[in-house]
Amino acid sequence: MRTSYQYRLKPNKEQREIIDNTLDMLRCQYNYQLAQRFNWYERNRCSIDRCLLICHLPELSEKPNRFSQQASLKQLKIDRPWYKNIHSQVLQEVPKRVEIAFDKWLAGDSNGKKAGRPRFKGVGQYKTFTYPQFKQHHFVGNKITLSKIGDVKVIVHRPIPDGFVIKTVSVTKKANGYYVTLSLDDKTVPTIKPDFNADNIVGIDVGLIAFYVASDNTRIAAPKHLRKAERKLKSAQRKVSRRKKGSNRRKKAIQKVGIKHKKVADARKDFHFKTAKILLSKYDVIAVEKLNIKGLARTRLAKSIHDAGWSQFRNILEFKAENAGLRVIAVNPNSTSQECSSCGHKVKKSLSQRIHNCPVCHTSLCRDLNAAINIKARGTHALKAQFMSSMTSP
Repeated sequence: MRTSYQYRLKPNKEQREIIDNTLDMLRCQYNYQLAQRFNWYERNRCSIDRCLLICHLPELSEKPNRFSQQASLKQLKIDRPWYKNIHSQVLQEVPKRVEIAFDKWLAGDSNGKKAGRPRFKGVGQYKTFTYPQFKQHHFVGNKITLSKIGDVKVIVHRPIPDGFVIKTVSVTKKANGYYVTLSLDDKTVPTIKPDFNADNIVGIDVGLIAFYVASDNTRIAAPKHLRKAERKLKSAQRKVSRRKKGSNRRKKAIQKVGIKHKKVADARKDFHFKTAKILLSKYDVIAVEKLNIKGLARTRLAKSIHDAGWSQFRNILEFKAENAGLRVIAVNPNSTSQECSSCGHKVKKSLSQRIHNCPVCHTSLCRDLNAAINIKARGTHALKAQFMSSMTSP
């Protein structure tokens, strides 16, 4: 079982300067190695798809990869001795991040959809560095020992569970301070719940009025964290626009805006975790729609969709379900609101029409409840198909 715990760090003034300098040096190295990749791409690509029988092609340069860029770090420390102040494994994580971003741009994701071109990071945009290996005895009590930084005070608001081993440690700078994220692992925890019941299934239909409506007609209202904080955010952003660019007052105003945005994001994330806990405490299988959130976010409802955070909620739900030995089934969302949950007849309706009225079987109920029942039916069918395939496979 793999999980993560995040604690707040309380570094002193000297340690804060070291962390800030480390992040800035890593940012410069990230931009330099990303530029190497772009330079190779521009030199070696060609838009011409045919050539003469006799031609002279320019010599192609070797493609930089993670290992070649990691090997160049030795010379980097000779040319720029101040990079010796960064732990070697932390510095080696930079080429790894560059390769992930660059390859994702060229190859695309698992569905073949290409991501946007990786961007160079400006000042303050590189916020995290990672220690890929960590010794357990370096975290004792409320102190954590970080190489090249020293012993840093940690606010341990919850203890690490017994049996879990720290695998990696990440240090992150946020708007309101510094945080450390511990990646924990315990291979003795079972991956499947002993009393797992596949018949204890529910379908949920997410929305903007109700955050979700379940197939058993339970629902939770959408909290609308961003909408409620808009007035305070506008006031804080107005102060930023009034400050002189480059002044300390503008930097402080920007920091206050960041703190307010973080407060909204934390409230949303806390709501998602609590909602996931409610669902997983009642059901063993949860069927959800496999929505195209990016496509929906291009509509006029973009702000409300981002405020709801459906994608984050689904990721949290899947993560918590996996740790609890439960299941989350993603189903096709097409026509879940249009099909009648009783007879299957398609009843076309606009988004403003909130009641489903079937002219065939005369079923009348909330359209969200009708969609949740259809989602449950599709999830049940998908679960049975997965079970049958697992039984027939050698």
